[in-house]
Amino acid sequence: MRILGIDPGLRVTGFGVIDHNARQLIYIGSGCVRTSEGTLPYRLKLILNNLREIITHYRPDQVAVEQVFVNVNPKSTLLLGQARGAAICAAVLHDLVVSEYSALQIKQAVVGNGHAQKAQVQTMVMQILNLASSPSKDAADALACAICHAHGGAGLGSISTMGLRMKRGRLV
Repeated sequence: MRILGIDPGLRVTGFGVIDHNARQLIYIGSGCVRTSEGTLPYRLKLILNNLREIITHYRPDQVAVEQVFVNVNPKSTLLLGQARGAAICAAVLHDLVVSEYSALQIKQAVVGNGHAQKAQVQTMVMQILNLASSPSKDAADALACAICHAHGGAGLGSISTMGLRMKRGRLV
């Protein structure tokens, strides 16, 4: 099974592609979609079109997307949500199954600690996928999302988080 992980962002959207078989995870590719300054609709179009090209190129079977966390700044949260929506649209336009994971679930699945720092996530992604060099932070987060999906959310993927919210990095 080929999995595309996406770490959505309005300025930088990370993507990572892995193959998952019964015994191992294999790195296929990763990178970032960067949007230039411009109007919001134009930037969302760039995210959508670039991710559609990535999907066409890598032909994933499933897509895993990081959920939006509630930020201190509501405007930033709304903008991030729109970038995430563009990413999800790219996947569903290719009739792909989309799974969503919180940052807590992803970090727990990859690092074993839901409160891990980005550098820890990068290091573990390198180790899990046997990479010679570190991917960018956004690409590493996307690869971590794909790894989380491959591992079934480390047991957290089947737990409904509906009606719960994050407080200090914990579901409450």
